[in-house]
Amino acid sequence: MTSALEARLAERIARHGPIPFDQFQEAALYDPEGGFYASGGSAGRRGDFVTSPEVGPLFGAVVARALDRWWDELGRPDPFVVVDAGAGPGTLARAVLAAAPACAPALRYLLVERSAAQRARHGEHLVLEPAVVAFAVPPPAEGDEPVPARGVEGPVVVSLDRLPREPVTGVILANELLDNLPVALLERAPGGWLEVRVGVEEGAGAGAGAGAGVGGFAEILVPADGALAEAAARAAPDARPGARIPVERHAVAWLREALGALVAGRVVVFDYADRTGSLARRPWSDWLRTYRAHERGGAPLDAPGSQDITCEVAVDQLSRVRAPDADRDQAGFLAAHGLGELVEEGRQVWAERARFGDLAALRARSRVREGEALTDPGGLGAFRVLEWVVG
Repeated sequence: MTSALEARLAERIARHGPIPFDQFQEAALYDPEGGFYASGGSAGRRGDFVTSPEVGPLFGAVVARALDRWWDELGRPDPFVVVDAGAGPGTLARAVLAAAPACAPALRYLLVERSAAQRARHGEHLVLEPAVVAFAVPPPAEGDEPVPARGVEGPVVVSLDRLPREPVTGVILANELLDNLPVALLERAPGGWLEVRVGVEEGAGAGAGAGAGVGGFAEILVPADGALAEAAARAAPDARPGARIPVERHAVAWLREALGALVAGRVVVFDYADRTGSLARRPWSDWLRTYRAHERGGAPLDAPGSQDITCEVAVDQLSRVRAPDADRDQAGFLAAHGLGELVEEGRQVWAERARFGDLAALRARSRVREGEALTDPGGLGAFRVLEWVVG
């Protein structure tokens, strides 16, 4: 059955010709009526994929420790703004706040989520405040000029649909966000670079077309324009004919905006990542993946809006904005911020209370298992954590 989104995309293609892959991916994921996230797609055990926060509260507890360390390094500013970009339903926020970080009185926690369906869930378990409250400044000292906004004790939690425009002193977190930003898709040919565009299979309307996906969408290869071809040649100069790469202009633009928003602090990105030259040597279906109900989905052009479409983050392309100040795997990041101590605490509680089987014992056992999942070198532990420090 043809969805309304498929029909709209087919009509758009009929009117204007084949569209770039990143425009197709943008609609498939974020169309406000039929996109994957508007149609109920989400992270979590009951969703379509599991990210580190959905494994359990341990990830958020470690992030809370990291926030305290970074708050100290900044001189304990008040307000201390933490932007949770791509916050989904707010799972990470709930775990961070439940850990009661020392920075809580100064904390302004901003959940940024473009999906209205996901944003609507932020108030289910969190008390939200108007955005203006997050940037209120503390009352002036006696004798100073008054200021229009009065500070309130944190944590203050705010839900937004985009990065804040106000200057930020604090941290911008992006957990598995950049892999969900649309990418241009290019293929190396003997004579240069070709761009993958999306058309409707000849002789098929949306909803038909074996081999082109449920929606009858098909790839159309066209010569890449000058800027795209230049970006591809710079990122993968040794790519062989037939190789494919992503050009991640949206991720690059996001990083530039995030760094521009910071007065002092850091941008921290958690994601699976590689370098463009390495991506070019791998089958493109390895790094451009789809997910549905915790399983790999179909081809990227299949049934837009019904599956997640993700692409590994090309660190070298982000580095053209600015090279990260730190690049390590998630297991190393979590270890540096106290994961081992928290897991050992869980082991001790389990050893003491296993015979009772009470809630404290079960939570302790869960913490140990969460630690194993978060550091698994064949899974979440291999994710990269990239950090850019400002100020």
